Amino acid sequence: MQKVKLPKYLDPIKTATKRSEYSGVMASKDMPRWEASVASCDEFIQVDVKFAKDAQGLTYFQGELSTEAQLICQRCNSTMQQATQVAFCFTPVQGNELEHDELPDAYEPVAVNEHGEVNLVQLFEDELIISLPIVPVHAENECSVTQDDMTFGQLEPDQERENPFAVLQKLKRDQE
Repeated sequence: MQKVKLPKYLDPIKTATKRSEYSGVMASKDMPRWEASVASCDEFIQVDVKFAKDAQGLTYFQGELSTEAQLICQRCNSTMQQATQVAFCFTPVQGNELEHDELPDAYEPVAVNEHGEVNLVQLFEDELIISLPIVPVHAENECSVTQDDMTFGQLEPDQERENPFAVLQKLKRDQE
């Protein structure tokens, strides 16, 4: 395996025929939606990917993405470090080539363009964004905002209200 800057577009079928494996990097600057989703991120994303064909003859590629990013804690509004590791397993599909229901569950279908290529940058950018937490917050013991800081004001005790059925109880007692 070689350390390389991975191409933006790749033909997965040709690459799987060669049984290629790549260990390389992709630039974060090529992923504007990823950069907009985080406060800051590493300059490069580590990518390990293996292209192959399975026993059914389906082309697939699997691997892992890893990077570090800074997110804004929604509790204390300060930055927090987030290590991101994403495992993936895709199979290329083109138009009506293969029904998605016929694919093994382990494979996620990915569309190829008219040249039979996959946009790796967009695909990996989507995977990184999906892996982010919906609401990033520090662990409670690491956050500068404590449980007491999240309580505002004081609740007044509920006032005792007269039971609306008390009148019926009184009528019942009077009849006895």
